[in-house]
Amino acid sequence: MNLAIINFGSGNLHSVHKAFESVSSDLSNPYNIIVTNDPKEIQSADKIVLPGVGAFGDCKNAILNIEGLQASLEVSVIKNKVPFMGICVGMQLLADLSYEFGAHSGFGWIPGEVRRITSPKEYKIPHMGWNEITFSDHKLFDNCEQGSDFYFVHSFYFQNQKNEHSIATTKYPDQITAAVCKENICGTQFHPEKSHINGKKIIHNFLEWKP
Repeated sequence: MNLAIINFGSGNLHSVHKAFESVSSDLSNPYNIIVTNDPKEIQSADKIVLPGVGAFGDCKNAILNIEGLQASLEVSVIKNKVPFMGICVGMQLLADLSYEFGAHSGFGWIPGEVRRITSPKEYKIPHMGWNEITFSDHKLFDNCEQGSDFYFVHSFYFQNQKNEHSIATTKYPDQITAAVCKENICGTQFHPEKSHINGKKIIHNFLEWKP
């Protein structure tokens, strides 16, 4: 089984790779994990992870600048229904549109928009650090406890068009989407690779997920 972590020049690739390899090594059938932007390797992967750090528009443009990258993701994820996880901006890219430093189109895989967090002065932006989440019944959160802490770093959030696609929320101080899912596509606003034991549970559940 192959898992592709997408390298488009953004994201904590080393941390993500290390975290997924650590969890995978404990499985009865570990994954062969590669960091790549090669369309052929992506289309041969059994699961795909898209990390992202930085501004939405910069990340989207970086993907577009790699020949065949977005097209290969579309074939694998949309046509062939390969299980996919987006992390942080990798999750936000699933939306239709982002308003971070202008208006930028996303993949449009999960209906919604990315908007700036609005909060009272005592709540600093970016939302950075540990925060509790509340989640729905989904494979991604197997063996997790309600109110578990995860690590966040973001100034913008995913505003779902349909509530059914939100599978976890956090508060800062208003309710913010912490995770989304539609069919074989999921994403987390928090960083599982930085969330210690709770993050390892999420990674394990994604590796075992069969949507």
